[in-house]
Amino acid sequence: MKKHPVETLLYYLAVALVMVISLFPFFYTISSSLKRGSELFSTSLWPEHPSFSNYAKLFQDQPFGDYLLNSVLVSGGAVLLSLGVAVLAAYALGRVSFRGRGVLMMTILGVSMFPQVAILSGLFELVRGLGLYDHLGALVLTDLIFTLPFTIWVLVTFMRELPKELEEAALMDGAGVFTLIFRIFMPLLLPALAATSLLAFIGAWNEFLFALTFTISPEQRTVPIAISMISGGSSFELPWGTIMAASVIVTVPLILLVLLCQRQIVSGLTAGAVKG
Repeated sequence: MKKHPVETLLYYLAVALVMVISLFPFFYTISSSLKRGSELFSTSLWPEHPSFSNYAKLFQDQPFGDYLLNSVLVSGGAVLLSLGVAVLAAYALGRVSFRGRGVLMMTILGVSMFPQVAILSGLFELVRGLGLYDHLGALVLTDLIFTLPFTIWVLVTFMRELPKELEEAALMDGAGVFTLIFRIFMPLLLPALAATSLLAFIGAWNEFLFALTFTISPEQRTVPIAISMISGGSSFELPWGTIMAASVIVTVPLILLVLLCQRQIVSGLTAGAVKG
């Protein structure tokens, strides 16, 4: 059925409006990161003389590369642990029938709904008791509070949709549970694993409160904390250019990951939503 020209026009106007609202903040961040001095306060959307001095200053004034590495280690560690635990939990919750399964699923979901402040004191005692205070391991452990429930729920949905005949045939051939999970189900779960790992990575990458609470030394800082610690030459100066440069550096890798994996993300989040 052919659409009316007015409907088509309204559709493209709505798409353009969404694109502008979504992309303009990032465009403005890039533009501000390329401005120097008083040019930051000009109303022009793009600097007349773009400069990368803010980016150079960012790495000269502090070991920003080390902070990026810390964030990669924390986010990557949280994702690996989440996937390792979630795959096993998803098999148990999605393929095995036992009493209390629904209650357990709701409990897992409920844990992720608590605000960070509400569980901060309990996590602090746990981190201190394990001897992980002021260590990146504390951030990997505490980030699981939010990455693990989401990962489990997505993978459980996929596990339930996998053919039962495939599992029965594998068990008839003498395959064990771990062989069934990691050698037969795992390849079928790749879209879900790609989607959940990327979204969990973004969540751990942007986490601020736990990183601020459980680390204190500069060597253990992640990029959100490092950006909040950027200061000017005096207490009355806020170096917007340097802050914007840091924001661009932190954001661009995530955008590239999403663009590269967008097909896996879409298929991973939608394939388990429709049966058949």
